Amino acid sequence: MAQSFITALDIGSQNIKVAIAEVRRDGRLTLLRLIKTLSTGVRKGVVDNLADATRSVNDILSEVKKFEKSALKNIFLAVGGRDVKLHTSKGIVAVSRADSEIQRDDIERVTEASHAMKLKNNRIILHALIQEYVVDDVGDIRDPLGMVGNRLEANSLIIDAFEPNVKRLNQCVETAGGNVTGLVFSPLATASSILTKDQKELGVAVVDIGFGKTGLAVYEENQLIHAKVFAFGSGNITNDLAIGLKIPIHVAENIKLSLGVAVAKEAPSREQIDLKKFDVGSRKAVTRRAIAEIVEDRLAEIFQFVDNDLKAIRKSAKLPAGIVLSGGGSKLPLIADLARRELKLNSQIGIPDFSAIEIANSDLALEAEDPEFACVLGLIQWGYDQARGEEFYTPAGGNFLKKFLKNFIP
Repeated sequence: MAQSFITALDIGSQNIKVAIAEVRRDGRLTLLRLIKTLSTGVRKGVVDNLADATRSVNDILSEVKKFEKSALKNIFLAVGGRDVKLHTSKGIVAVSRADSEIQRDDIERVTEASHAMKLKNNRIILHALIQEYVVDDVGDIRDPLGMVGNRLEANSLIIDAFEPNVKRLNQCVETAGGNVTGLVFSPLATASSILTKDQKELGVAVVDIGFGKTGLAVYEENQLIHAKVFAFGSGNITNDLAIGLKIPIHVAENIKLSLGVAVAKEAPSREQIDLKKFDVGSRKAVTRRAIAEIVEDRLAEIFQFVDNDLKAIRKSAKLPAGIVLSGGGSKLPLIADLARRELKLNSQIGIPDFSAIEIANSDLALEAEDPEFACVLGLIQWGYDQARGEEFYTPAGGNFLKKFLKNFIP
């Protein structure tokens, strides 16, 4: 394998994150750089001002170009608006061989049949994930190759998005000089970075709290069984603080990051905070606990929406591996304790797994432990898996593997 680069791009409502990794000639993967800049023109994971969003993407891709120009060729782009939907689909074929032994071409035919889903107007498939194969009415089969049967079925989970929103994201990148090789639903990218195989097998949910949105991905028996994006995040906490304390938004964000606590009873009830230290125009003081109460109320509401979704799939309080939190919002102190209380499940902060990736230096390794970078690091892993030829299906990228491997030709 020739030397090449994989670049991950997550365009958020507050920040844009990039990760750059190198696939060396011996096949090893090395993380080289993480970049974060402010984002404009994006709201709740969707581009709502193309010119502003393109300028923001251009700024960060200019940094990528300075670091390594060829890194712009292989960009894996996160897609994560609330318009993304999940559907189930089934394909059925007759086994072609006279001796009824299932061959690779049978699997390819039934896979294609299970992905042949008619979408509504303006929808585009991001992923088509095989959940199970069924041979002569016997299901829960992961790989039917070599088995004997007359009929082969495949059940798939289809993830699709509103095509105009995806095109606007892609347009921002291409206008800024980048080339999008693959599109990945952001909760899946985050999950691939912070979840272990054992967690996915037992049953686990990722809750990725960004500034403008919150992503949810639920796994069981090593399969994705549910995913959703909610159109609210830690930015709603900022808004609540601005309203409740009658301060500007940027001041509220500063207070949230410096004084916010997710469990109000753990904040000092008598400690007075002079808001004038944060905003010269303010003439009042509030207690540290009053600030924490605003933070807790909004976070509890977010977790309530998550729990309602888990109830809909009958997984509320029934995930043995619990909840794994990620995203910038997950850095609020004691948030895992609040999630444990509200969702009645074991909860923890997700730290990206580096077991399959080398880190260029110790400073970068420390920076990469930030849960805010979980999505882009998951995108890097996603891209690396494709370079190694692991199974993946993303119609939005066309003939993905062939297109991707062209970038590894000297």
